[in-house]
Amino acid sequence: MSLDACKRLAARSAADLAEPGMIVGLGTGSTAAFMVERLGERVAEGLDIKAIPTSNAIEALARSLNIPLTDFATHPVLDMAIDGADEVERGSLHLIKGLGGALLREKIVARAAKRFVVMVDFTKPVDRLGARTPVPVEVVPFGWQCTSVVLGQLGAKLISPRRGPNGDLAVTDNGNLILDCDFGPIKDVQELATRLDGAVGVVEHGLFPCMATDVVVATDREIEQWTP
Repeated sequence: MSLDACKRLAARSAADLAEPGMIVGLGTGSTAAFMVERLGERVAEGLDIKAIPTSNAIEALARSLNIPLTDFATHPVLDMAIDGADEVERGSLHLIKGLGGALLREKIVARAAKRFVVMVDFTKPVDRLGARTPVPVEVVPFGWQCTSVVLGQLGAKLISPRRGPNGDLAVTDNGNLILDCDFGPIKDVQELATRLDGAVGVVEHGLFPCMATDVVVATDREIEQWTP
């Protein structure tokens, strides 16, 4: 089974967990797009849900599929959020997210949800976070070079400002920048998350410790569902 086929299988399995009447947070990324497409199919078949997207791109996709949207003013608590991840730590289910650039909104949505379902293909589980993936850190544009120095003092071995296709600094939907920080394998995810939370200039980071309630993993043989 191809990687895209595994992503699609995980996405469809996660989307099928949504139940009538739910308020659902929609994640961002390639796997999330497959999930939104499946929810669009289910809505066309009569599923009654409302959704809050985590990015402008996913909002546009959801609207094109006639998925009803709502907002936090109307629904400050969500029944479920469904999203992908860039790494999932086996056992703890700690996550790295944000390679798609929507980590701030994704974390807001995940925190607001009673249930946070993460869907991944077989390449995403790791024994320790940071083994393969840098930690995206969203920072305010003003003084981002100073913030980069602070991130280095917190242990980042390599810090790369994210750039768009034209070579300019990439800007998030919130108007901020992203620094991709290589901390190497992370011994204490919660401790690093707390230290990043306290860094001046940091808006949010891609460490999601102890947040996933379910992880749907698609391999080339089966679907596995993990819980903490």
